[in-house]
Amino acid sequence: MRGRSDVLEPAILGLLAESPMHGYELRKRLNLVLGSFRALSYGSLYPCLKGLADRGWIVGVEAPDDRTVASRRARIVYQLTAEGKEHLHQVLSSSGPASWEDENFDVRFAFFGQTDAETRMRILEGRRIRLTERLETIRQSFARTRERMDEYTLELQRHGLEQVEREVRWLDDLIDNERGVRRARPEGGGRPAIAADDAEGISEAQHEKERG
Repeated sequence: MRGRSDVLEPAILGLLAESPMHGYELRKRLNLVLGSFRALSYGSLYPCLKGLADRGWIVGVEAPDDRTVASRRARIVYQLTAEGKEHLHQVLSSSGPASWEDENFDVRFAFFGQTDAETRMRILEGRRIRLTERLETIRQSFARTRERMDEYTLELQRHGLEQVEREVRWLDDLIDNERGVRRARPEGGGRPAIAADDAEGISEAQHEKERG
């Protein structure tokens, strides 16, 4: 259960850093922003909120509920404390191997807008290393066992291989963007597109060749 909290806690703190929220809104944002939390229940959320409050990282403040004007019931709106902001800063500044793993990477990437450029680069490069290792393992396993697989297992293995290959290409593009490099590619992949100046130069050279 602690592993889930390790992912959920920074996600909550990151969202509350953007704006204070009540539990219902916070759950919606977690489900929307973090795909891995689509099945998140209040039974998981509120114990986590209580734990964060006990550590002094968030505080709940009563606010009127506009939807219930008649009863004017108060709703609890959660917001970060100064200690919570400091803890979140420490979390978002870390870039060790744990930040490269599947669920942790999703959460860290969701809050790259609050993360400094150097840390973003270390996480992206670490994630790429991890997936490159996984890709090699899958390819070796695929080569060893493909003759013994039925057609459906074979397709499942191929699907998994393609997923990892796509993410490695995606990471390559993100890393290039972080470095300020833009690879000009035609839509749908393929070889890099030729820059306009280069294309013009090639065209002139072809005309010269034809005239000669």
